[in-house]
Amino acid sequence: MKVTGKVLAALIMLSLVLTVSTVWAGGQKESESGKAVYINGIDADFPPFAYIDESGNPAGFDVESVNWIAEEMGFEVKHQPTAWDGIVESLRAGKIDFVASGMSITEDRKKVISFTIPYWETDLAVAVQEGSDLTYDEVLNGDYRIGVQRGTTSQMWLEDKLVASGQLDQKMIVIYDSFSLAVKDLLNGRVDAAMQDATMVEDAASVQPIKIVGVHPSGEAYGYGVRQEDDELREMLSEGIRRLQKSPRWEELKEEYGL
Repeated sequence: MKVTGKVLAALIMLSLVLTVSTVWAGGQKESESGKAVYINGIDADFPPFAYIDESGNPAGFDVESVNWIAEEMGFEVKHQPTAWDGIVESLRAGKIDFVASGMSITEDRKKVISFTIPYWETDLAVAVQEGSDLTYDEVLNGDYRIGVQRGTTSQMWLEDKLVASGQLDQKMIVIYDSFSLAVKDLLNGRVDAAMQDATMVEDAASVQPIKIVGVHPSGEAYGYGVRQEDDELREMLSEGIRRLQKSPRWEELKEEYGL
């Protein structure tokens, strides 16, 4: 099942993020069934891993993976849309219990939160308009405006590698609240390129007139983020990932979301 209706999904996501702040303060409550309930904070505009579908419900590869893990490990989960640039602080403040939403395991993030075992390797991709003649090298040479989502590894890589070395001026990086907004401005000609995790760029390119001109191996992988003190939750989620990857459902989800 390929993701469709992304514009509608983005609008729904923006509405949810503005209206849903702290549905619960601190998770691990018990449901009527007596099971622990954990809140998964998601980026609601990160297809195919996490997004809000056309019915207004959380969906995506990570959402369905966690649903399977919750059933397997005996807990309940609620998926709460959370602004990505503040999601780590929401986790540390106890507004959510973990983050399963295409979060790259980075050294900077590991200083303040902990991660489960990795479950998906990721690269960074650069996209331009379908009819553009721009190459990957040209996009990164400092003369073109690049749209990125705030708080992502794409923004970090551009700033840490290119801005810090003097190859790229900071003003050439245009920061958005979501990648879909960056793509919208790419199509409108307000930026020359957009950069994001390759799986997400591939998903966007399957339904919009953009193309990938280059992929940068990031050497990173996705993991579920948890608070540093939540050892038991981290180990439970890691075990759930192991069981999921050994089950037929893992391959079914990969096929379902085109991964």
